[in-house]
Amino acid sequence: FYDEAEARKYTQNSRVVEIQSQMSERAVELLGLPEDRACLLLDVGCGSGLSGDYISEEGHYWIGMDISSAMLDVAVEREVEGDLLLADVGHGIPFRPGMFDGCISISAVQWLCNADKKSHSPPKRLYRFFSTLYTALARGSRAVLQLYPENSEQLELITAQAMRAGFTGGMVVDYPNSAKAKKFFLCLFVGTSGTLPKGLGTECASEEPHQAKFTNERTRFRNVKGKSVKKSRDWILEKKERRRRQGKEVRADTKYTGRKRRPRF
Repeated sequence: FYDEAEARKYTQNSRVVEIQSQMSERAVELLGLPEDRACLLLDVGCGSGLSGDYISEEGHYWIGMDISSAMLDVAVEREVEGDLLLADVGHGIPFRPGMFDGCISISAVQWLCNADKKSHSPPKRLYRFFSTLYTALARGSRAVLQLYPENSEQLELITAQAMRAGFTGGMVVDYPNSAKAKKFFLCLFVGTSGTLPKGLGTECASEEPHQAKFTNERTRFRNVKGKSVKKSRDWILEKKERRRRQGKEVRADTKYTGRKRRPRF
């Protein structure tokens, strides 16, 4: 587990923030959410709320679960907009049936394959996680779990337990021929057997310019879709308005809101 210093250092690393945002964007895209309404999503292994930030920017609501109290403390300090729960997902997802419109997870599920205690059985913990997740998701929704499998056996173990719990779907692999950019997304369907999305970086990549690209370019904020650039005045005003609707205390808007400060010499 992370201690307080490590958690804060992780969250302040610009490269980590960039990668986390890109993978969150891709995971939410693979959920195939309706564009005409806000959804409630579950973020498994939410950490300090970096992926939750992207969910909020998209106009959705979220609840995050994580086993690290230090990471959740940092999320609270950062005043993330989602609700937070300290819990081990290997013990199950403790929410009522059909509560969520979708689930994402960034770089977390593979940890359930480790036996950190003598009492831990990876297959049982994975099945407990997937079976309770299946129940907590609304029919027709999806779960998209980005993970870093150690080997093909671990990948097979995770997939087998998901299918045993009732999910359909499979693995979406982005940029399969790149050692650096290759990413695994377990895309799971609840109650329906949808068409598995194609991975990026395959022969059809040129036909899908709207999808997230894992490159060194900073394409985090999609201005082409008419969204505000992060940290701009409009972006700050939108965020403040969302927080007001949630009943939170927000400072009044002034002519100085979003104004850049001059550098100090």
